[in-house]
Amino acid sequence: MLSFFPQYFTKRAIILYFVSIFACLIIFTNQPMAWYNYVIGAVVVLLFFVGSYQFPLKWANFSSKTFSTNIFIISLLIRIVWVVFSYYFYSAINGNPFEFDVADSGNYDWQAQQLYEQGWGAYERIFAGVGFSDRGYPTFLGASYMVYGHNILIARLVKAVLSAFTAVLVYKLASRTFGESVGRMAGIFCMLMPELINICGLHTKETEMIFLVVFGIERADNAIRSHHLSFGNLVFPVLCAAALFTFRSVLGIGLLFAFITALFFSSARTGNYGKRMILGIWIVIAIAFLSGGKILTEIEQAWSSRQMNQEESMVWRSKRIGGNRFAVYGKTAIFAPAIFFIPIVSETNVPQRMLQLQNGGYYVKNLMAFFLVFALFLIVVDALKRGGKWRDFLLVGSFMIGYLGVIAMSGFAQSGRFHLPIIPFFLMFAAYGVSKSTNKVKIFYNVYMILLLAAIIVWNWVKLAGRDML
Repeated sequence: MLSFFPQYFTKRAIILYFVSIFACLIIFTNQPMAWYNYVIGAVVVLLFFVGSYQFPLKWANFSSKTFSTNIFIISLLIRIVWVVFSYYFYSAINGNPFEFDVADSGNYDWQAQQLYEQGWGAYERIFAGVGFSDRGYPTFLGASYMVYGHNILIARLVKAVLSAFTAVLVYKLASRTFGESVGRMAGIFCMLMPELINICGLHTKETEMIFLVVFGIERADNAIRSHHLSFGNLVFPVLCAAALFTFRSVLGIGLLFAFITALFFSSARTGNYGKRMILGIWIVIAIAFLSGGKILTEIEQAWSSRQMNQEESMVWRSKRIGGNRFAVYGKTAIFAPAIFFIPIVSETNVPQRMLQLQNGGYYVKNLMAFFLVFALFLIVVDALKRGGKWRDFLLVGSFMIGYLGVIAMSGFAQSGRFHLPIIPFFLMFAAYGVSKSTNKVKIFYNVYMILLLAAIIVWNWVKLAGRDML
């Protein structure tokens, strides 16, 4: 089993990125991105793949405590640099410290500022018409403003701390699930993952959501693996799941589903089946009580309208100003098989400027999807051969696949923001796939790179042709 990301893979990943950039420049000559998108993309791709090779080797002999400390410190430093840079970068280009085509960020900041200025007594008036599942982040942000004032930069530095701690939690969770060497790789992947770094510089809720998800799953895993499963060690997973219902209902459902699934199928050391069933029922009741009756209404509405929502969303995307006429062909039958690989990186001058800025991060995810799928293949084969091993991966796997399954049936299957909550788990499985790679895997990896290059070119053609920009 490998304990580092071999240079064979990382070097080719870097080369392919630059090949794809030059290919798009040559094929789509009239639609290049702004120069800074190429610079930022190159920096994050190099940071991820060079760092993913070097850090596991340099930190190989560190104790678990020292490794955790290093993960936190380096993660925090990287995120602080990005937060400060992006704050002034956006200010210089947009005239304000918010991202391109700001929508949710500005709204969250306004709601939080109103709460800060008017106090808790005005809460219902400020959030009138805002769904229960979209109140969590602006409420947290407003409470934060009450502590340090309406300071956007400090709010994002708080995100940097939460994101750095998330990388440490990923290391702990992945180590218990896949083994120490895989856990270290997964922690380093999270430390360097461009998408996780980028969102620290945005006034959106993803950083906090990801922290709650990973913390809740990590505590659930700790509880299930303990020899004395009790109500006491279920408190944090339950609280995290309840909180997630105020951020995005499907995440609360996903955590609850994964926890109870893993609890029921866990080994006997966590208690007999009757006790596990009682605890599972208690978890459901506790979360329903803590989060309120609005949850059931939102879940029922989301499920009953899932197909209509996807169809309406695709039609709207095709007809809106700047929309893509090919969007009407987007359906679950297409999204589901490709859910681990999408969204494909945009490397041309598409109207969505944030997609251009994030081209490096999306490329990293597209490339690492190969190792994720390879890991899932190995797990399935192992389960069929010997049985029982699948239990080790059940908690993280059921959450990731369950959440992606819901997203594939929604109107947000192609939206990168909605894929972010599973990125830490995506990287855990990818690290496991890397650790199991052999010389035979190199052949499939090279084939995948050719397919990925073709997919990038075709996707960028679709993005431009669908908007009559060719």
